Amino acid sequence: MKLLIASDHGGFALKSRIVAFLSKRKVHIEDLGTDSDGSVDYPDFAIKVAERVSQGHADAGVLVCGTGIGMCIVANKFRNVRAAVVSDPYSARMAKEHNNANILCVGGRVLEENGKAEEILAAWLDAQYQGGRHDRRLDKIRQIEKQNFK
Repeated sequence: MKLLIASDHGGFALKSRIVAFLSKRKVHIEDLGTDSDGSVDYPDFAIKVAERVSQGHADAGVLVCGTGIGMCIVANKFRNVRAAVVSDPYSARMAKEHNNANILCVGGRVLEENGKAEEILAAWLDAQYQGGRHDRRLDKIRQIEKQNFK
């Protein structure tokens, strides 16, 4: 699996922790920035990850900002991206099993203190898309993309 990761300044500290965790799990990671906690615009970094996932240049991505919300909004503007904001392991697992989420968005300011980031990432990485009844729902999402991304 090739996984892209990026953050803004609000997610930089957590992104560093996530990179260390993923490296221990032997996940192939490409870090697309930011490289400090200096103020940057989150859309610039969400675009870097979502565009490449959308085009099939990576299997999945992780985006980290203060809450995960802004990154998720940007990422979901791209065809073939199913980004989900999560703050607990159950939601992370369901995002993959039911929605086949290929970009996980988390909040540095939300998760920094609770120590659950690694548990959340593990739940998402270890989960498998279940298909079946969920396929028809994802097909409906693809139809929306076809209508809106001409």
